[in-house]
Amino acid sequence: MNMKVGHPELAQSEIVESLPLACADELAAVEFIEEQRWGDSPRCPHCDGKDVYKMTDRDGARNKRYLWRCHACAEQYTVRIGTVYEDSRLPLKHWCYAFWRVCSSKKGVSALEIKRHCQIGYKSALFLLHRVRFAMTPKGCRKPNLGGTVECDETYVGGKPRPGTGIHKRGRGTKKTPVFAMVERDGNIHRKVVTNVSGKTLKGAILECVRKDSRIMTDEFKAYLGVGKNFSGGHSVINRGVKQYAIGDVHTNTAESSFALLKRGLTGIYHAVSKEHLHRYVSEFDFRWNTQNLNDGERTVEAIKGASGKRLRYSESKMTA
Repeated sequence: MNMKVGHPELAQSEIVESLPLACADELAAVEFIEEQRWGDSPRCPHCDGKDVYKMTDRDGARNKRYLWRCHACAEQYTVRIGTVYEDSRLPLKHWCYAFWRVCSSKKGVSALEIKRHCQIGYKSALFLLHRVRFAMTPKGCRKPNLGGTVECDETYVGGKPRPGTGIHKRGRGTKKTPVFAMVERDGNIHRKVVTNVSGKTLKGAILECVRKDSRIMTDEFKAYLGVGKNFSGGHSVINRGVKQYAIGDVHTNTAESSFALLKRGLTGIYHAVSKEHLHRYVSEFDFRWNTQNLNDGERTVEAIKGASGKRLRYSESKMTA
């Protein structure tokens, strides 16, 4: 892929236009992913050396395994090494297709659909999508990066009502899994699957992710009491218990909207999500929210770039979702 130096918008357009071919042709997929990972400076994932070259067969064509070799350490490698694709036997064209479908579908795409379209097994499709979601998850420790006006709220995710189990209850007190959201007005979102909705848990999450110069907005839930003393913008409260939903600019409607989109996806596309895997699906929806100003192709490129430096082994992911 030839990039137009000095014309970043044109270069980005060419990258996006090459996506359909990468989803259908294996060589195009390999070269597309190599371009996103290394650009014009391919490197060895073993020693980070730059003195590398593509291996070829006797006829001069590229090696059928798409191998590279490093002069410095003499190791052979492919673009899969050191990424979520490592040790996967699936063609990279299936990976490109899965990334594209996840990034272009507002509510996600099911493993059964990927199974049918790519003609692979269900477990392979499910684990493929888990790795795609892992690529969408921010790497390393998060510094407080949400700012301005930040809405905070919690919701509960679980199965159908079952009398006598506590799952039939709505809102706080249910046995469903709590998910906590912090959303910037006209900005990014960060959601966490939490063990409980105690003040220690929720305020700890806010302090971890929100800058000190921010303004916090919540409902009247007692777990949020006292959180405002940590932020220069203070703490504004809306009392939904008495059917207050907005007073001027004080509301948590943005957080509520994010939960509505999450639940429509979990109910309408995925149908049943285990507690063990819920955080992966939350990361997927957060990624799409945080890249909503990009078009589908640009969002796919961002997700593929996030695949480097991450590993999710099959043994580390129980196939129960």
